[in-house]
Amino acid sequence: MLPDKDGPGVGGRQSSPEGEDLSVSLFREYLRLKTVHPDPDYDAALRFLDRIAEELDLPMRKIEVCPGRVVAIMTWEGKNPTLKSVLLNSHTDVVPVYQEHWKYDAFSAFKDAEGNIYARGTQDMKCVTIQYIQAVRRLKAEGRKLMRTVHLMFVPDEEVGGHKGMESFVKNPEFKKLNIGFALDEGLANPGEAFTVFYGERNPWWITIHCPGSPGHGSRFVENTAAEKLRHVMNSFLDFREKEKQRLNTSECFTLGDVTTVNMTMVKGGVAYNVIPAEMDVSFDLRIPPTVNLQEFERQIKEWCKEAGEDVTYEFAQKHMNQNMTSTEENDPWWSAFSAACKAMNITLEKEIFPAATDSRFIRAVGIPAIGFSPMNRTPILLHDHNEFLNEKVFLKGISVFERLISALASVPAFPDEA
Repeated sequence: MLPDKDGPGVGGRQSSPEGEDLSVSLFREYLRLKTVHPDPDYDAALRFLDRIAEELDLPMRKIEVCPGRVVAIMTWEGKNPTLKSVLLNSHTDVVPVYQEHWKYDAFSAFKDAEGNIYARGTQDMKCVTIQYIQAVRRLKAEGRKLMRTVHLMFVPDEEVGGHKGMESFVKNPEFKKLNIGFALDEGLANPGEAFTVFYGERNPWWITIHCPGSPGHGSRFVENTAAEKLRHVMNSFLDFREKEKQRLNTSECFTLGDVTTVNMTMVKGGVAYNVIPAEMDVSFDLRIPPTVNLQEFERQIKEWCKEAGEDVTYEFAQKHMNQNMTSTEENDPWWSAFSAACKAMNITLEKEIFPAATDSRFIRAVGIPAIGFSPMNRTPILLHDHNEFLNEKVFLKGISVFERLISALASVPAFPDEA
């Protein structure tokens, strides 16, 4: 592999290797900002975005939704600003890295001889942030004036649940003022030729089951122990997990988003080898498709707990109940504009329920249609994985894709109630 020639340039900016597209250089500069949990450098991201807003000649608002958590919004006003606007949403934070498992420094944005750029956030989702920016830059450079207003929104804390980011912001009066009619947010890579598009999400439920029991000495057969109840609970959840796995593996038309995943993530209890504990806890991460009746599913959980023991209880650390899905019917004006633009670019779309959770769920929960879409095909899915990378050609194509999509969505004719 060829050595990476990037180094500090004039004024602290990163110089571009000879012949590198300026959009790629900008992408790599953004990747080098350490907006990584548990202590993301959000100030660095805001400084970077301030500079971009100045370059694009767009006003930028900053709203502190929680202490130290700022949502930044660049606004490109449309010819008819009274119409519902289009939101281009992206998050600035990235998940932690285990550097010993990476081929290169995860924040160096190393580019190999094949044009693969290695860095945390290449897929999730700093690529989309820069693609939005560069698509708008191109449209403005062409002198385009779009009918609807376009907002580019940059939010914190998506990777830790969005509680101090989008979840708080959708309740803020400033969010309502944006008058959003349709939103784009992150999706996933597709290893094949097609591009995946997400119109709904599974509901994340994080649950802890408390199993109290009779304590005693480790040398005796004590009745009604916490461990016996714990085993019953674990078996109920994990037997269900196996059934859902079988459903996924035996149906050709199912994707991960169509089934409920169950994963046991934490077990707590005990103080010493020879002491039978008075309580043990087990925690699960559940992801439930929008097609499942959530009330019935919770009744099932109650039944499993009751079978394990009358005094077995549960509590939720997270329990999302909204099951709104975005229409992908051809008679829906937003979807029609999106799909027609893709068709014009010979893009094949695969529609799916998103298997994990993004900020789209908060947007849909307040009644705004949202599509999850990261234009990355011929790319392995590596979000949150070691050696996350994106090829520069795939990245550059994504800018052209967004250029067409933004133009199409911001040109959706006025609805009867907007006229």
